[in-house]
Amino acid sequence: MAWSVKRKLLLNRYIKIDNSSFERVEQFKYLRTNLTNQNSIKEEIKHRLMPGNSCYHSVQNLLSSSLLSKTLKIKIYKIIILTIVLYGCETWSLTLREEHRPRVFENRVLRKIFGPKRNEVTGEWRKLHNEELNDLYSSPNIIQVIKSRKMRWKGQLTHMGERRGVHRVLVEKH
Repeated sequence: MAWSVKRKLLLNRYIKIDNSSFERVEQFKYLRTNLTNQNSIKEEIKHRLMPGNSCYHSVQNLLSSSLLSKTLKIKIYKIIILTIVLYGCETWSLTLREEHRPRVFENRVLRKIFGPKRNEVTGEWRKLHNEELNDLYSSPNIIQVIKSRKMRWKGQLTHMGERRGVHRVLVEKH
């Protein structure tokens, strides 16, 4: 391989910002979030849903209890479970396909909170449909919360100013 080609390959392995050089990598962890150069967030979502599921299972008796109000159950979901699932979500780059898993998770929790619905004619019990859950849950859904947090984070980055390294890396001004 010619020296100029080797040098180009070597130079492309690093990003230079001011007087600092950073190695280009395929993935790295930032605030416990695994970021990839392909913006693949599928594994990260799966990784965040695991502790969310553990938390959900530890409080599911509370969520189905008739002793607690729906309002209190929703607060438990938002403050405890959702906080765990959405840690670091500001860095997620969601596609429609990747939005599916968090929505399924949220709907499962909401079904536990709101319980089944009884058919007035037949008297049979059935699970609530997604549209019914959306109507009952008056708060923004999990995807709307993620998008809102991403926008807030981008606003904070914008206010950092161009001299800050984080801002320059994210807007690709090297």
